[in-house]
Amino acid sequence: MFSEKKEKRIAAEPGSAQNRINEGTKLKGDVSSTGFFRIDGTIEGNVKTPSKVVLGKTGVIIGTLTCENADIEGRFEGNLQISGTLSLRSTAVIEGDVTVGKLSVEPGATMNASCVMQDGKSKSKTAETQLNTDTSKTHPFDRNHEVKKVAES
Repeated sequence: MFSEKKEKRIAAEPGSAQNRINEGTKLKGDVSSTGFFRIDGTIEGNVKTPSKVVLGKTGVIIGTLTCENADIEGRFEGNLQISGTLSLRSTAVIEGDVTVGKLSVEPGATMNASCVMQDGKSKSKTAETQLNTDTSKTHPFDRNHEVKKVAES
């Protein structure tokens, strides 16, 4: 009687299961799931989940990682797209392109990447261009504006 209720509750919550790639395991190809990942092995390819990914100290991802939140202790090479928070531990090594909502970096982490922070909504190129070209109002702390003043003097 009670076990039936538990089974129904578990089945009603997709994404609550953990996927684990253990140390010594090497995968080539694309991996996607609704659950979260703990990766201590190596993945060469794309990893996609609407949940959290934990990349352990021995974990390596070479490719694209798309997820909500990520906690990285290992090595990542490629394109990192995190809609929520990216936490880099002191042993993390990141190389490539990073797009995040929020970034947390411990001292000692290595990040050789271009990083863009955004609120999860993609900006259109035209809106971004208009924002950059509309410099009629300058901020009082705008260093470029101050440099122009000195150059004109």
